[in-house]
Amino acid sequence: MQEYGVNIFNSISTKSALKKILKKKYITVNKTLATSATFIKSGDRIVLSIPKKVVRKKELILALKVLFEDDHLALIHKPPGILVSGNSFKTISNALTQNLKGSTLTDAITSQPVHRLDFGTTGILLIGKTRGSIRALNKCFERKEIKKTYYAITIGNMSPQRTITSDIEGKKSISSYQVCASVRSHRFGKLNLIQLEPHTGRRHQLRKHLSLIGNPILGDVTYGKAPLILKGKGLYLHAYSLQFIHPFTHKEIHVVDELPRKFKKIFSSFEDNGSLII
Repeated sequence: MQEYGVNIFNSISTKSALKKILKKKYITVNKTLATSATFIKSGDRIVLSIPKKVVRKKELILALKVLFEDDHLALIHKPPGILVSGNSFKTISNALTQNLKGSTLTDAITSQPVHRLDFGTTGILLIGKTRGSIRALNKCFERKEIKKTYYAITIGNMSPQRTITSDIEGKKSISSYQVCASVRSHRFGKLNLIQLEPHTGRRHQLRKHLSLIGNPILGDVTYGKAPLILKGKGLYLHAYSLQFIHPFTHKEIHVVDELPRKFKKIFSSFEDNGSLII
């Protein structure tokens, strides 16, 4: 059911949304409650029944910086220390309504993220505002038509540039990086400001890849090495830019979210245009 439901119902635009509807027992197949494991056969009668009275969630009060917005989509800055979505009350998803304008298009829905950033990661998050835009943006991600650029501060000696390939949860994953600047550190030996590009989208991919080659991200308590874990400053990983062709206006969208202040404290001579002041 979970594989086919998104194509059946116009009001359900993602697999995660369908999963939530199934958990709430709103879908029946031949008058029997459906689950994600329900097998659909030709001739089955599938009914979506949503109660008229739905308790409205309490709105999270959280100001978000909007980097771009139109009737179809938006790009926002995700602050550190907050989940993008999930069962917690304090999530980016629960704060979108107060920060974004409602779409005037006929297929408008409650705005929702179309990809994820880790709890500690900062930077650009892409938001869909209509059913059509969410479908289109998901296809753009699948076809690798959205270019994501990250910056991170890593620990240890590194090659000037490298492509890293490994299996993550049984799937091939590829990331590439180039070192922009390095400084010596009494505690860490060397710290590097690197530019990263993920070519696949696995969970924690960049963090796992950098840990794999022996250069964990500064502040990474999960994949860092015990003697070199910096606590209390957060994760030094930032989603810096997003570049793609708008699926409806067909104009190029290239949005940049400047490096956090904590990055600039370590690399004060680095400019956001990607150049190092000598």
